[in-house]
Amino acid sequence: MPLFGNTFSPKKTPPRKSASLSNLHLLDRSTREVELGLEYGIPTMNLAGQSLKFENGQWVAESGNFTGDRREMQRLRKRNQQLEEENNLLRLKVDILLDMLSETTAESHLMEKELEELKTHSHRRK
Repeated sequence: MPLFGNTFSPKKTPPRKSASLSNLHLLDRSTREVELGLEYGIPTMNLAGQSLKFENGQWVAESGNFTGDRREMQRLRKRNQQLEEENNLLRLKVDILLDMLSETTAESHLMEKELEELKTHSHRRK
């Protein structure tokens, strides 16, 4: 048993075989794109009859019937703005009602406390 030596000696691994027997890795980039289909083009999709394409990080409608779509979009934007204004008004009303409720609750607690004090004070006199 050696003191400073290591008795473990792993076996040498055999040399690896070629990764690929195909000669496609020898082709230049443009030929590989043609052969392997790496040129995908612009992503497109169709939603509700409207064709969209992905350009510069955003989905853009392709050429087609825009007049009806623009009018509909303007109508929806106007309706959305009206609903946002109504929502803001309702939130304001809820805030006011909560303030009124907390004020009334505080007054009620004060009156109950005063009433209890009057009752205890009147019992002491009797």
